[in-house]
Amino acid sequence: MAASGLAVSMPRLFQEPSAKPVGWAILGLGGYATNQILPNMKFCKLSKPVALISGTPAKLERLGAEYGIDAKNRYTYDQMDAIKDNPEIEVVYIITPPGTHRDFTLRAANLGKHVCCEKPMANSVAECQEMIDACKKAGKLLQIGYRSHYEPHNLRAIEMCRKGELGVLRSISTSMGFSMGRGSWRLEKKRGGGGSMYDIGIYGVQALRYLSGEEPTEVYATISNPPGDDRFKEVEDTVHYTFKFPSGLHAMGSSSYSWTGVNRYEVLGTRGRLTAENATGYGGHNFQTRQPITPNPGNQWASQMDHLSDCIRTGAKTNKTPGEMGLQDIKIIHAIYESAKTGKPVKL
Repeated sequence: MAASGLAVSMPRLFQEPSAKPVGWAILGLGGYATNQILPNMKFCKLSKPVALISGTPAKLERLGAEYGIDAKNRYTYDQMDAIKDNPEIEVVYIITPPGTHRDFTLRAANLGKHVCCEKPMANSVAECQEMIDACKKAGKLLQIGYRSHYEPHNLRAIEMCRKGELGVLRSISTSMGFSMGRGSWRLEKKRGGGGSMYDIGIYGVQALRYLSGEEPTEVYATISNPPGDDRFKEVEDTVHYTFKFPSGLHAMGSSSYSWTGVNRYEVLGTRGRLTAENATGYGGHNFQTRQPITPNPGNQWASQMDHLSDCIRTGAKTNKTPGEMGLQDIKIIHAIYESAKTGKPVKL
């Protein structure tokens, strides 16, 4: 695969771990951390939550007690520098708004810790590169939280595309959207980086890349915001975009904060069609060709974290979803914004 590092291999299953679990600090205790990451860490084989970092002391106390985190391993953001001297902590998992990712990643790397950073990677291409450079300088791994690369249905879809089970791929399309309520930080440009494209459209960009196995060479896009809707003073609502790939494959995608929930993609090949509903969701995946796709069960969050832990224990130099992958997505999304602004295709 190209330098972007798109993952195509099936993740290893960790049934008989012989190494000591890697200690993870969870930084940012919002809904995703508390409803998805921490509860699913019980399924990890190589990863263990050993510390919490938050700007809210009450969350540190409550969740620390719930997950058995020693009081000395509960840190506010102002106390974060103290993790440098805590050997239990090997990875910092950053689960905060994208506008904070660059600063927290640089801090964690400079404190001698590996980093897992949620998507989208950062607010700008320059910030993404800073994050990559900081982790490399510190000799630490940087993983982006692209859980779909570890989810069994998506892995089977990738395998089908790679092995030619659908024939020659001719078209891929994706739609990602839901109705965004007022007052969310995701509607603030500085904190969220962008609107629907940054938040959920990135799943579509990822799907077009990992299903095709190619990198787009040109993008064209349009953006529309509902007249008079003050939710979109700073960020975009609905985006429609098309990609050109080197092979001639046609791909299109869309994202919106004004739709009834949709999370899907469709792959059309010369020998078959694959449709995926709730394609990159937390559960309830419905993947179909002529028959439903029923891969072996697996936990996407545990597999994602255990993959990075395995890389740490084995001394790997990179991982399946590295910073370079996150950087490429931000380059593509900003090209989409540029195309929508100028009304012209943008080459990548």
